[in-house]
Amino acid sequence: MKADRTPSATRRPHTLRGRLALMALATSALWMAVLTTVFNLALDQRLHEQAADVLRTRAEAVAATVDVRPDGRLVVHEPTEDSALDAGVWIFQGSRVIEKPPAAPAALDAQAQQLAGSREAFADARGPDPWRLYSFPLDSPAVPGHAPTQAGTVVSALSLDPYRNTAETALVGSIALAVLLLATFYLLTRLAVRRALRPVAAMSEQATRWSAAGAPERFGSEGRPTELAAFATSLDALLDRLAAVLRHEQQQAAELSHELRTPLSRITAETEWLTARPRSEQETADSLEAIADGAARMQQICDSLLSEVRTRNAQTPGRCRFPELGHHLARLSAAQDPGGAPEVTVVTDRTLADGTGPGIDIGVSQEVAERILIPLLDNARRYAARSITLGCTPRAGAVMVYVADDGPGVPEAFAASLFEPGHRAHPQDGHDGAGLGLALARRLARAAGGDITLNTAAPGARFEVTLPAG
Repeated sequence: MKADRTPSATRRPHTLRGRLALMALATSALWMAVLTTVFNLALDQRLHEQAADVLRTRAEAVAATVDVRPDGRLVVHEPTEDSALDAGVWIFQGSRVIEKPPAAPAALDAQAQQLAGSREAFADARGPDPWRLYSFPLDSPAVPGHAPTQAGTVVSALSLDPYRNTAETALVGSIALAVLLLATFYLLTRLAVRRALRPVAAMSEQATRWSAAGAPERFGSEGRPTELAAFATSLDALLDRLAAVLRHEQQQAAELSHELRTPLSRITAETEWLTARPRSEQETADSLEAIADGAARMQQICDSLLSEVRTRNAQTPGRCRFPELGHHLARLSAAQDPGGAPEVTVVTDRTLADGTGPGIDIGVSQEVAERILIPLLDNARRYAARSITLGCTPRAGAVMVYVADDGPGVPEAFAASLFEPGHRAHPQDGHDGAGLGLALARRLARAAGGDITLNTAAPGARFEVTLPAG
């Protein structure tokens, strides 16, 4: 069975620290390779120039010991110590060799022979040992009216082994130095990156602890580098939004449970009362009507909450028109309490004398508008003395729908907590509900891009709903 082979691309470091260090190492290796290559090429060029200078100097020194007669003969004056000059030097008269170094290799001697009669020129001898040769011309004395002629040639040779050894040593040394520098740079880079990423690791550990304990702490930007400060600020804002969403969902669940408890208790009580012993037809009908009313109320509460969620998560476009919406809500209000419900009067500032008018477009669907206004009408129906007014007036880019009643109004001490869930101005007033309707209506209005406020200057209770224009 063949073992699985992991592609090289998947063997790259999995940590940010390793990737940053590897990227720095690759960049440094590229620069080290370029610098090492440039250095060695420059050194090789410099060594070749030094070898050429040595050859030229030696040839000129030997040429100074040679006299050229007018007849073209060469006379070599042997200095006292000429061993240094004789090493690797040929003297040619024409193509005939006058002096040459003892024990010269045949290939080198043949190369020097080829340079006989040449002007200044360099040549490299081929063979196992590298040599370089230089030819220097020996010109006859100048004769008036005649151009000087070349009577002979001095050829100097120099072994390139020392220069090659120097170049190879420099190459090996530069490569070793580059490797040592790269290893040191890699280790220092990893240490520097680890130190730089230490705050990130600390933030990660904090986030792990907070997520496990549900702690309300935040990262904060004090004492952090600029980049991490901005990152911490963004994370704190995200955590604040998540915490707000979580609180909203928890509050919504608590409100739903709290508000459903009242109709559910009524349904349970009516069911137990109905089944405890035989009842008359009227008692049974009244009990079933109470059960149906409780179920309808529970459905209304659930629909209101679900409408708020749908409106908040996806702003579904819609449109409805007033006063048609107002008349529809008035009929629903009358149907809920046909006996002694206060009459709902629908008005709008665009209504003509005959009661008709062009109407006002509201920028939400009729379902959403009903979910917002029904709790306000229920509240007005509880406390109105004789009449309820449902009106609408346009504003700049918005529409204001108000629900007003002629009741006692909202107590001043209770106005601040009017829209808080579970709060009621008169808990013992005999009306059903747990104080959730106004809170749900306001939440739904804000989710639709509007709001609900209480006009404390108006007589009775006047709730004003601001919604987008259609």
